Amino acid sequence: MHADAPGEPPEQSKPAKTKTWLLRINKESGNPLEILGKIIELYMETPFEDEERISLFGSNLERPEVVFKRKLIAALERCNLHYVQGGFISDGSNAPSRSLSELIKGRDVPAIEAEFNRSLENVHSEPREAVSACCNILESIFKTYIEDEGLSPPSKKDLQGLWKVVRSELGFNPDSVEDQDLRRILSGMFSVVDGIGAFRTHASSAHGQGRKLYNIKPRHARLAIHSAHTLAMFVLETWDEKKQ
Repeated sequence: MHADAPGEPPEQSKPAKTKTWLLRINKESGNPLEILGKIIELYMETPFEDEERISLFGSNLERPEVVFKRKLIAALERCNLHYVQGGFISDGSNAPSRSLSELIKGRDVPAIEAEFNRSLENVHSEPREAVSACCNILESIFKTYIEDEGLSPPSKKDLQGLWKVVRSELGFNPDSVEDQDLRRILSGMFSVVDGIGAFRTHASSAHGQGRKLYNIKPRHARLAIHSAHTLAMFVLETWDEKKQ
């Protein structure tokens, strides 16, 4: 009920009730994966690093919560699904349940954060894909801001062009800020956007490679993702404050 599963609890034993209700969710709900994510969130958020074996009649056993979490992960993998921290189930599409543009327009910050988290999860296996994803998230935020605020889009709709319009409208010009320390941080944001855009162009999976092949390490991709995440949150928070 907490996860907004439709209908009243079925009048059956617990295992049968659970199966019947899950089937009803899949049949009647527009976004069944959203509900499933909320249902299993408490169990999936049990951290593996905090595992403690329990002693029962002289035998060392895994905690029941950890055993159950492993079973949930295996069940999701069999269906090509993946749990993302925060109660989201990803099926490998561009967002756990809705398009990124809709998430931004609805200010669904946890879901946007889930996109960054999913990028981080691909850091070791696909660092180039992760770099491309974090740049795409910034582009989506900037495009949505320009569209919602009725601004004239730039002639060149790359990351730097979109950022130039957004930063001007949100008052991110360092020259207009009196505090010297804050001015330095804002100047650094400009470098972050330029760096992420150039990194995506030269080293990510978004473009073909020439003779020079960039050797991207997970730590490089992680730096780009965390930088993009910080910038995205600052833009969204400033946007909301401006509306208020």
